[in-house]
Amino acid sequence: MIALERAREQLETLGLIEAASKLDARLDAATRAETPYAEFLADLLGAELQVRRERYLLTRTKLARLPFKKTLEQFDYDAQPSIDRRQVNELASLAFITHADNLILLGPPGVGKTHLSVAIGIKAIEHGYGVYFTSMHRLLEDLRVAHEERRLERRMRVYLAPKLLIIDEFGYLPLDKLSATLLFQLVAARYERGSILLTSNQSFGEWGEVLGDPVIATAILDRLLHHSHVINIRGESYRLREKRKSGLIRTQSERPE
Repeated sequence: MIALERAREQLETLGLIEAASKLDARLDAATRAETPYAEFLADLLGAELQVRRERYLLTRTKLARLPFKKTLEQFDYDAQPSIDRRQVNELASLAFITHADNLILLGPPGVGKTHLSVAIGIKAIEHGYGVYFTSMHRLLEDLRVAHEERRLERRMRVYLAPKLLIIDEFGYLPLDKLSATLLFQLVAARYERGSILLTSNQSFGEWGEVLGDPVIATAILDRLLHHSHVINIRGESYRLREKRKSGLIRTQSERPE
């Protein structure tokens, strides 16, 4: 028992808290099963590594500021047949992040763009990549304040650091000149250095109107699309479909004359 206590104290001193807490139970199980010493040690250290990995993923997920947790396995491809599942699975390999390519998800509201972006973000976190999620509105408000307070360069580093920057909801609101310029500066700074995953309800031809300047729109698109993958989702909103199923919304044929 003295040796067991000493082993537990040594594990705690080394910072292997989970292994120390599981030592008695794992040792009893190994003794009953006559488990070889090496297998017992691997099992004990495996328990420590599992807890550390779970803690790491939880911390990195919180730092990523994902709005919810949804995986690719939960995505309803049957509801959005325009999406090529093989293309999504290829992107889930994360080679595009390795190459600092961008990923653009286009489509009307409610078709799963944010779900896909979050799911790919989670996959990236699981593979050790830094991820940060922000809406376009929140991003530009943050950079605008930093610009006014003369700390833009320092604040920009927050958005340059992660290997994958997810920008959600481009195109829902028109941008003024300063916002368009700040967005260009960010896209230019990340060009060929880190991946941007951007979702938008606007086709590329409408970006000039959203940005209020076709020249800036062209410059942004030139950098975003140079090394990029584009998924154009054509389908009905999940939310509208569910409301229709519940009878809250009637189709044209169901409406009384």
